[in-house]
Amino acid sequence: MHKSSSLLSLALLAIGTGAFAQVKKPATKPTTAAKKPAATAPAALKTGTDSLSYAIGINVATYFKKQGVDKLNYAMLDKACADIFGDKAPVLTDEQAVMTIQQRLQEFMAQKSDAIKEEGKKFLAENKKRPGVMELQDGLQYEVIRRGTGPVPTDTSIVKVNYTGYLLSGKKFDASADHGGPATFPLNRVIKGWTEGVKLMPVGSSYKFYIPSDLAYGDRGAGNDIPGGSTLIFEVDLLEIVPPAPPAPVIKPMPDTPQAKQ
Repeated sequence: MHKSSSLLSLALLAIGTGAFAQVKKPATKPTTAAKKPAATAPAALKTGTDSLSYAIGINVATYFKKQGVDKLNYAMLDKACADIFGDKAPVLTDEQAVMTIQQRLQEFMAQKSDAIKEEGKKFLAENKKRPGVMELQDGLQYEVIRRGTGPVPTDTSIVKVNYTGYLLSGKKFDASADHGGPATFPLNRVIKGWTEGVKLMPVGSSYKFYIPSDLAYGDRGAGNDIPGGSTLIFEVDLLEIVPPAPPAPVIKPMPDTPQAKQ
């Protein structure tokens, strides 16, 4: 049997390894004077098999919707499940099923990324018209909130900063405070928009950066919080340029002890 060739079996494998989103429980509402009856399962879920089937459907649909899939042929989905559970030969081979899913997801993700990039371009086109917003030749935009009087870092500098990062929606996706305090890193080990932007800042400055996707994480995005094609906004405080650590001392080996003459 070729069970792994079905969409269902791939989904089940991903569920088992934690790849699919967990079904979120509804938020608990504040207790009121009048107690409401306990929530019950929909009438259609009459058996354990009903509940399991519906739960699997939620997980599968949630995962693929997040990848950009907006519709499925439910008759074909049902046929694939029926073929596998009925021990019938599936229409697609294992390899064909995997390739189909990968190809279609790439197409959906590209469409989603293109739409997000277009949104970013429109935002940046309007944002650069605001007073105080400066734009570099490659499209990086910045705004000086406070200009310090300290030295300015170079490409290879190690800097200590406080930062907060936002999507265009205003959603915060990261902040140094979330990791226990200021972050320290070499400027040549971060996204290009950061390298170019922070090099403009004298120590003691606070800048706001508007970074196009091609100077950030591009079409691939980053993790679950930064979709592909995202324009990013960062608020950055440059605290100091960290001096490089001194080279470790070279310890010469002790010469061999001469043997005593007999």
